[in-house]
Amino acid sequence: MKNKDENEVNVLDELNKGACMGQDAIHFILDKVEDEALKKELERQYQGYQQISDKICNLYPEYSEKKPHETSTMNKVMTWYGIEMKTLTDNSTSKIAELLVQGTNMGIIEGRKLLNHKETDPNVTKITEEYVAMQEEALEKLKQFL
Repeated sequence: MKNKDENEVNVLDELNKGACMGQDAIHFILDKVEDEALKKELERQYQGYQQISDKICNLYPEYSEKKPHETSTMNKVMTWYGIEMKTLTDNSTSKIAELLVQGTNMGIIEGRKLLNHKETDPNVTKITEEYVAMQEEALEKLKQFL
């Protein structure tokens, strides 16, 4: 595998881990959400993460014979545990939105770093830009629930 391909694979892996983490967080928190508007927004965001992940899986074979990295079982457990602990005494709509805003901000930061510091093929750059744009839109929507 060429060095260029390794770079594309690394970026796609990071994006896919971020998309999986977003899906995991929404999956773990959705049953705590009582506000129907927030629930609907989270379902929309979940679909967005799924679409990004599907695009990554479709593009990945151009650079690697392996499958894209996903979140590890340990990361899933830590995400679930963190959500459980942080919503134990306060599972209000505002608190849930706050947790999701924090996670979304981390996704935006990671995506922006990939855009700013990694030279990638146009198709990979496009997916990275879509990921960041989706996260930024999600952040704006979540702010109304704070």
